[in-house]
Amino acid sequence: MLKHILENVRTKAPIIHNITNYVTVNDCANILLACGASPVMSDDIAEAAEITSICQALNINIGTLNTETRKAMFAAGKKANSCSLPVVLDPVAAGASKMRTETARALLQRVKFTAVKGNISEMKAIAMGTNTTKGVDADLADAITDNNLDKAIVFAKDLASKTGAVIAITGAIDLAADAERVYIMRNGHPMMSRVTGTGCMLSAITAAYLAANPERPLDAVAAAVMAMGLCGERAHARLSKCDGNATYRNYMIDEMYHLDGDTLESGAKYEIR
Repeated sequence: MLKHILENVRTKAPIIHNITNYVTVNDCANILLACGASPVMSDDIAEAAEITSICQALNINIGTLNTETRKAMFAAGKKANSCSLPVVLDPVAAGASKMRTETARALLQRVKFTAVKGNISEMKAIAMGTNTTKGVDADLADAITDNNLDKAIVFAKDLASKTGAVIAITGAIDLAADAERVYIMRNGHPMMSRVTGTGCMLSAITAAYLAANPERPLDAVAAAVMAMGLCGERAHARLSKCDGNATYRNYMIDEMYHLDGDTLESGAKYEIR
């Protein structure tokens, strides 16, 4: 199943419109190319909707939010909905400021999202308006562990039911849930947190996996999460004692470029409840 989902991305080569943050825009473009998709980046209100109309999915990331790109996000989201395209929201640092939290929640009210991806603190912020986000990182008190996993699953399924979107919560243990099922995933490596943009890259490839597999949104989101995590594992295994986080970032992109369906199928660590 995972093999088929990955291979669909490479076969269909979907074009993904990204309204994403300028800190990681280059990495998002390169990881999309590596997974077999094609990136387009446009955040100007004058063309955002038009660009969306020629793509197969839209990825909205609020990492470097400003009032002008905010307008483009709503316009592109509306166009994506009218074209029945998958739309992904990455509510980066929701909960860290009033503007971010209100923007993320307004987007969820006015745009129909296929998937929402973030850490647990960001998800709590958009669900309840809590302010527990530490910059772009989750508050340690919010970390998903085996001890609170059952509660996190209930939360994810409930949020999926309320939003109508697949909810992907990332951390040491990753979750991908709709209202009925949840993937519990354990791929990845702690060093991924030392590279700015791994979450942004994941949002981009999530849009690509959804675009290529529109009939299986939950499975597509889970496959994207596990693909990114597995690439993080394989990249770390390549590091020498002289390498650091910059080399690690490049290796992750390289691993995504070389990742095939059989490798993902055999390397994915998950259970479904």
